[in-house]
Amino acid sequence: MLNFFRKRTANLKDDLLSGLTVALALVPEAIAFAFVAGVSPIIGLYSAFFMGLLTAVFGGRPGMISGATGAVAVVLVTLVAKYGVEYMFPTVILCGIIQVLAGVGKLGQFIRMVPHSVMLGFVNGLAIVIFMAQFGSFKTVNAVGELVLLNGPALLLMLALVGLTMLIIWLLPKLTRAVPASLAAILMVTGLSIAINKTAPPDWNAQGQTHALMTVGDMLNANTTARATTEAWAELGPDAAPEAVAAQVEAIVEAEGGISAGLPQLFFLDEQYDFLPPFNLHTLWIILPFALTMAGVGLIESLMTLTLIDEITETRGRGNRECLGQGLANIVSGLFGGMGGCAMIGQSLINVNSGGRGRASGITAALCLLSFVLVLAPWIEMIPMAALVGVMFMVVIGTFEWASLRTFRKIPFSDVIVMVVVAAYTVVMHDLATAVIIGVIISALVFAWRHATHLGAEVYADKKTGARVYQLHGPLFFASVASFKELFKPQDDPDEVVVDFYFTRVYDQSGLEAINTLTEKYQSLGKHLRLTHLSPECRKLLDKAGDSVEVNLSEDPQYHVATERLG
Repeated sequence: MLNFFRKRTANLKDDLLSGLTVALALVPEAIAFAFVAGVSPIIGLYSAFFMGLLTAVFGGRPGMISGATGAVAVVLVTLVAKYGVEYMFPTVILCGIIQVLAGVGKLGQFIRMVPHSVMLGFVNGLAIVIFMAQFGSFKTVNAVGELVLLNGPALLLMLALVGLTMLIIWLLPKLTRAVPASLAAILMVTGLSIAINKTAPPDWNAQGQTHALMTVGDMLNANTTARATTEAWAELGPDAAPEAVAAQVEAIVEAEGGISAGLPQLFFLDEQYDFLPPFNLHTLWIILPFALTMAGVGLIESLMTLTLIDEITETRGRGNRECLGQGLANIVSGLFGGMGGCAMIGQSLINVNSGGRGRASGITAALCLLSFVLVLAPWIEMIPMAALVGVMFMVVIGTFEWASLRTFRKIPFSDVIVMVVVAAYTVVMHDLATAVIIGVIISALVFAWRHATHLGAEVYADKKTGARVYQLHGPLFFASVASFKELFKPQDDPDEVVVDFYFTRVYDQSGLEAINTLTEKYQSLGKHLRLTHLSPECRKLLDKAGDSVEVNLSEDPQYHVATERLG
């Protein structure tokens, strides 16, 4: 799957260059998700730094990138709007504690239960979501501070730069692999856009053509201006003087219109926050639902990303360790005034495509991001959005599982339904975690339905004892209990009956209760029923079968099950 991303071995030089590439792509993403959550862009950048650094060091998947994400921002936006940003920080800390407990409880191993059809639907839906998300970069600010779509020559120039970026990423690996193609494309298109601006005619700006060369800094100012304008009119009222609105907008843009800032500090020591939420049960009751949702969404998205990177790199990450790493990163992010986050699928794919395989790539990305905030902000703000859009479009091409379109007629119809449902829900609702849960539930129901009738028995008479033997085949669980009961005719059976479970596995309480009920029927008729080759745990739980269970250690099967080492 995902043959676009070629298999490579870990290399320090590739990790360092790939980390730099990822850091450049992290900036607009972190800023955008901060706006979604309703917080300052610096909070998003700080979150991306802490999440990226700590998960790279302590997480379970080398080469995977974490940061501030849209899935987490959507959860936090209601909390921030209703209670204030001060309540967000303890929520993020509590989320991290829950994720650490999930790692300690070995819950990360359950990601191995996600069916391949769910994975395909998840990947395809994700590719479409990433593609659609790039359309926001084709907007600019009009005269009244509103974001509007590009058109005319400006749109054509934007498309030309995006196409050039994609061409460089596709063509450069055929010539050399000394530098990641994505990094080279960003640098070359940035230089070209600067040259275009310097050589443009004097009336270029008046014609609005520079809008096509919108940079990271322009994007930040545009989003800040649009948000500040809405807030100003809402605060000052519809009858406010335009000059007053413009003055308030200008003040907000000046305060938040850049990515430059100092070192992060603990949120309870930061003087910019008006108050600290009281540490009592009332606060816990407010933040707990948000923390639980955030923890669940973050872990599902992170573990799905881990599985995806596993398949691309043909290596294996550790799900339980990733839970611990994500939890630790969220705790520290919350303590230092961040919005938390989880694994970033798009940036992880950029990293893999650029040759990043080791932990050094994630560490480099985080440290470069911090350096951008501290000292290199003016340079990073010069990068044109067209270059970053081109990089993400190539990620979309590499992420979408094109082969799945050719296999629709070759795979079971139920798998096609699962793929389509997961992909459609991901695209429509932009909720990757819920899409995966829905896909797993549908797959589980289909599996139960198919195996409900797979239980059968080979019936024969024992030549030595004359007993009737029922040698069962197939799984015994809630859906096959009815079939299990129909196999036996207690009234017609002889006094000696043997039920052989050598080729059968009992999976749940419904199966155990069915065995107990069958035992009682034979006992009420005065007939002797023996149950052989049951698993040890099944023997312990059969409270009504009693002496009917026959134990033969030399013949009983040994059931090998998955352990926490898979996590």
